[in-house]
Parts: sequence; C-alpha cells; structure tokens
Amino acid sequence: MLELRPNCECCDRDLPPESDQALICTFECTFCVDCVESRFLGVCPNCGGGLSARPIRPESALHRFPASLKRVYKAHPACANPRSPPPSRQAPPPSWA
Repeated sequence: MLELRPNCECCDRDLPPESDQALICTFECTFCVDCVESRFLGVCPNCGGGLSARPIRPESALHRFPASLKRVYKAHPACANPRSPPPSRQAPPPSWA
C-alpha cells in the first residue's frame, strides 16, 4: 500500500491526502511542487530518481487505508537556503490592539 506522507520532507509543508501539490519518488519520498521545482529540479534528493504526482486516494478508501501521520523531515543541503515558510505554516500577523 502506498504510504501517503503528511508533509514535504524539505520545507515541512502540510500535504494532506487530497493535495495535488505532493510529488513522490519510487521510494515514496514526498515533496511539495514548490521545493521540487525550485530546489531539486524534478530529481529526488534521496535516491536520484524522478518525482511524479502522488495519486489521490479516494476518500472511501482512506477510511480503510488511512494516510500516515508520521512526519518525515530531512536536512537536505538545498533545503538549508532561507525561504519563507509555506502559507499554511506562517505565523499570524501581529495584533495591533
């Protein structure tokens, strides 16, 4: 069964099972489209293979075969470059009260 990992291994962006922003390699390494295009140029930094769109598991199958909750994060050299966190991870604006 394909492991649906919950985040990008580079920037830690949330990638829920229904996300069309998740790319995987043949070893199920999971990255967001932004990191693959801007940092890895379409090549998995772990195995050197290609990255393809992760299939979206039908919601009816998710009940029986749920997505993984285990977050995987690896310190790849390309991920060390400063970049703004993805929108789902940005801090809320300061309160001006």
